[in-house]
Amino acid sequence: MAKVKPENRFRQSTVMLLITVFQLICALQVILSSEEISYTMIYIFGGYIAVEWIYMIFGVLITGSDYFELEAIAFFLSGIGLTICATIGEDYALKQLIAIGLGIIVFLTVLLLIKDVRVASALRYPAAVGSVLLLGVNLVLAQSTNGALNWITIGSFSFQPSEFVKIAFVLVGAVSLDKLLSNVNLARYIVYSAVCIGMLFIMRDFGTALIFFFTFILTAYMRSGDIRTIVIICSVALMGAMLIIYLKPYVANRFAAYRHVWENMDTIGYQQTRVLIYSASGGLFGLGLGQGKLRDIFAASTDLVFGMICEEMGLITGIAVSVAFAFIVIYAIRAAKGAKSSFYVIASVSAAGMLLFQLTLNIFGITDLLPLTGVTLPFVSRGGSSVICSWGLLAFIRAAELPSPDVDMSSAARRRTNS
Repeated sequence: MAKVKPENRFRQSTVMLLITVFQLICALQVILSSEEISYTMIYIFGGYIAVEWIYMIFGVLITGSDYFELEAIAFFLSGIGLTICATIGEDYALKQLIAIGLGIIVFLTVLLLIKDVRVASALRYPAAVGSVLLLGVNLVLAQSTNGALNWITIGSFSFQPSEFVKIAFVLVGAVSLDKLLSNVNLARYIVYSAVCIGMLFIMRDFGTALIFFFTFILTAYMRSGDIRTIVIICSVALMGAMLIIYLKPYVANRFAAYRHVWENMDTIGYQQTRVLIYSASGGLFGLGLGQGKLRDIFAASTDLVFGMICEEMGLITGIAVSVAFAFIVIYAIRAAKGAKSSFYVIASVSAAGMLLFQLTLNIFGITDLLPLTGVTLPFVSRGGSSVICSWGLLAFIRAAELPSPDVDMSSAARRRTNS
């Protein structure tokens, strides 16, 4: 096992120390803001910080590598989401902590499964069939929530199937286009994508449908590199979207507020105008956790959470969140350059693109730069399904730089050091 250079160990430890200090400051604000000290909150934040360090320490000991920048970014973003939930209540914080824990388990599981391309290839058809069946069950069992059929509720437990399908969508696309030996392979992937996107439209989950379509275009372009084909696909999709709007006018009504929020600030533009007003009032350093007014607006901790961050934690923290996603994309591109198979190149860039596009829809939607689609902010928004999916997608990016099963860790460490 290769020895880790002290300078690398120091750099990684320094990053984790800075993240931990930031999280401790957030934890103190939350704990001291209540009249009585909540020991439950102490356990929640203490447990989360402990999980971060245990993961990093065991990661170094097991792999002999000190390169865990990607996980550090995910812990930073998830910690902000946990903090936002903690300002709402102990139950929300505990559920978010459990979701993060499950997300880490999904991350490690997916990482283990796709470490070998042969195993990933064998999972293509089960993942494709399972994801379509899951969306089908969603159509049958889901009840309308805020105009969309995207949640399944069983007792006190609810989840969003489309979030888990995102992981399968990236896997199926990467495997299908890894070795494009015939048009049959491409045709099957196109049919699979069309079925998934079509079912999402039927559910009226237009934001997620856009995310899936963008990922499909990105995946197809990486494999073909043919702009004309992509233009044809987009043109057909545009005509289909126009036909849907013509036949289903309520679809257009969902986007009626776009670029007209100030004219309708007390009706259909209520959420966006409040985000713009309250987030600006936070200044650089914020009003303080729990002190914002946006938290009283519907979907504040889910769809509008970026506005809450800017208002209560400051514009600097909001910028840090955006920069963190930029680092994830840069990391994915760097990892893809040295990937051992085209499968990992496609999977890594597709997963990063999906996360970045979802971030764009969320932030630009709530600030009226794009139509409001109601998608969550990956890693940060309250909700177990979203958090688990975000960690699952991260595994595709991390896997791109893992060595092949027949390559030892010392040679992988040397390659990373040389790069």
